[in-house]
Amino acid sequence: MWIYEKKLQYPVNIKNPNPALAKMIISQLGGPDGELAASLRYLSQRYTAPYAQVKGILTDVGTEELAHVEMISSIVYQLTKNLTPEQIKQGGLDAYYVDHTLGIYPSSAAGVPFTAAYFQSKGDILTDLHENMAAEQKARTTYDNILRFADDPDVRDPIKFLRQREIVHFQRFGEALRISQDNLNSRNFYAFNPEDRKSVV
Repeated sequence: MWIYEKKLQYPVNIKNPNPALAKMIISQLGGPDGELAASLRYLSQRYTAPYAQVKGILTDVGTEELAHVEMISSIVYQLTKNLTPEQIKQGGLDAYYVDHTLGIYPSSAAGVPFTAAYFQSKGDILTDLHENMAAEQKARTTYDNILRFADDPDVRDPIKFLRQREIVHFQRFGEALRISQDNLNSRNFYAFNPEDRKSVV
């Protein structure tokens, strides 16, 4: 069951528009290491997760990533609200504006539309969890890069919150990996599950 609370996970109250910054931050909505790909990755992988605790972690983190989609969308919306055509052009958002006006559309900072090719759901718990840990580190790096360009405290504050959550997610997936390895065949470093072998040999 899903319970939706009608408020952001962390407040976003931006007073000064900045289309150039919005163009960068939108990458964390629809870019290769963004929140939308993360949410779909984890919520897809949970179905084949073989252990209840791991399935729970994937569901928890995947659901939280949906809240991050909402936060990033709010940041982009507030940074672009009530812009003049001159501001749009000066901020480099004119090509985006032609296709989407100021609607929130998942794309990368380079303007590449979101694609499901950004994420993998392999059905092998070790493969999936290693991908997830790498994905969280890449998202953290992207937030680090955004913070190098953002000097507005109203923007930096929620971005720093999101960056910190990526670190927590990395740790949660590390926990899930330990749980999975403990449950698999400990005599094999790669933790090959003899039960799985029956279906592939």
